[in-house]
Amino acid sequence: MRGILIFLASTLAVIIGSSALLYEGEGEVITIGASTGPYSDMVNFALKPALEEQGYVVEIVEYTDYIQPNNALHNGDLDANLYQNKSFMQDFNNENGTDFINLIQVPTAPMGLYSSEFDSIAEIENGSEVALPLDPVNSSRGFQTLMDAGLIEIAEDANMLAIEEEDILQNNKNLEFVYQDSGQLPRSVDQIGLSLVPGNFALASGMDLADALQLENMNENFRNQIVINAEDEDTELSRALIEAVESEHFKQTIDNQFQGFDKPEGF
Repeated sequence: MRGILIFLASTLAVIIGSSALLYEGEGEVITIGASTGPYSDMVNFALKPALEEQGYVVEIVEYTDYIQPNNALHNGDLDANLYQNKSFMQDFNNENGTDFINLIQVPTAPMGLYSSEFDSIAEIENGSEVALPLDPVNSSRGFQTLMDAGLIEIAEDANMLAIEEEDILQNNKNLEFVYQDSGQLPRSVDQIGLSLVPGNFALASGMDLADALQLENMNENFRNQIVINAEDEDTELSRALIEAVESEHFKQTIDNQFQGFDKPEGF
């Protein structure tokens, strides 16, 4: 009996030791969620190699909606995610009782006004329909893009992070606004003829940012960021992620593969 116990103890010690060596050899695992398209590509080609240079193993989980990646982060299935801006994150925290923080901003594909019917802003016909994102944060981005194009005028006292139709003082071409899920907006370029498409959905659908009649002048509140749980703010995880985004590899990859993306100040 004593011999069996010694054998079992020795076997357990070997298993534990082997596991520890394997873990040490592979490095700590960081699991990052990202929306399918340019931001999962950004994690894969820009962020992951920079983290691997620090000795981490990176696992990437792709999502096709804006809710699951935050639920997964809150539940502990993810260590961080990359797909949302500060305004969206704050709204999600307020509505769901989560405690997320924005760790660091990353270059972001700007929203664009695209058309299958008109070749310029000047050609847009009076009374045309234009599709906008359904959620308030991204519809505000859409209204600001229309304002930058000279198509509407917005009240100076409007909340620029939550613009509503009532804030429009002048609709210069009597545009009719149609609200749709963001994933539908690339198809609306053909179906409706005029559509405001967030950059990630545009690129994921094979659209070219250069084809937009008007690109967004991005407010920093609308630039995407790496998001983590607040409890992880002062940890090796946050340090490693910041160092990776600030690395030369990350910056060079953005310059080479993500042309046209709006960059944070000083990037």
